[in-house]
Amino acid sequence: MFEFFAEMFGFTFMQRAFVATTVLSASVAPVGAFLVLRRLSLAGEAMAHAITPGIVIGFVTAGLSVMSLLIGGLIAGVGVAILTALLARKTILRSDASLASLYLIALAAGIFILSAAGSAVPLKSFLFGSILGIDDASMLLVGGVATVTLLSFAVLLRPLIVSTCDPVFFEARAKHPWLIDQGFMLLLVLNLLAAFKTLGTLMAVGLMILPATAARYWAATITGQLVLGFIFALLSCWIGLTLSYVFPDTPSGPAIVLVAGAIFLISVLCAPLGFGPKGRNTTSLNANSET
Repeated sequence: MFEFFAEMFGFTFMQRAFVATTVLSASVAPVGAFLVLRRLSLAGEAMAHAITPGIVIGFVTAGLSVMSLLIGGLIAGVGVAILTALLARKTILRSDASLASLYLIALAAGIFILSAAGSAVPLKSFLFGSILGIDDASMLLVGGVATVTLLSFAVLLRPLIVSTCDPVFFEARAKHPWLIDQGFMLLLVLNLLAAFKTLGTLMAVGLMILPATAARYWAATITGQLVLGFIFALLSCWIGLTLSYVFPDTPSGPAIVLVAGAIFLISVLCAPLGFGPKGRNTTSLNANSET
């Protein structure tokens, strides 16, 4: 066993992959936890597709450089988030319908732009990421996003908890409650962009949502869910990368998400808040001690 791990970690690309996914796990865990708590899990998937036109435009104009993809995806994601909030406030559509409409338009626009430009994109890398081939710029992107995310949560954690558990009270007391929502959506977009470079557009949300939903079955407090979400994400990355090394034809991104899915299914069946009387009777989150 020791010889196996010594051989695996003897490769520089495996060392970089483990470091990148460890940092990424710490970054996406709090975002995923609040996506689940705020019932925005599908919104995370929608935003992953909403950033597509920005990424495509960045690729067409400047190639697969981290800066072009970051700027393009950030503009597209923030633009969709702002338009979603505006439509929800100014029209009869709710935010979920507005987001669904806008992300479908954005996804179609991205595909159209890509086809019109006639660019050859490494489709497998685009869909499933390239964590085993991560370069220095991508490592810096993941590290920078993780730093911004963790520092932001140090400031936003309490307002997020209050707005999640009692949104009516929060809106009544806060001067600008929409700032918290938009700040959270910005962090979501940043983490999707970081995950895109490593896990691809199809797998990016998996590392956010599956560990968070699994943690929800084990912990009734927000702190517990944050910690367990990080642990589950970390285990998913480490085991998934190991599987992709043992089976070279296995894409690392899907392997990581499948491991996260297995942890979710085990949690559903075995966790205290999964199947069983206690899980069925639990209807509220015990967050009093957190606030």
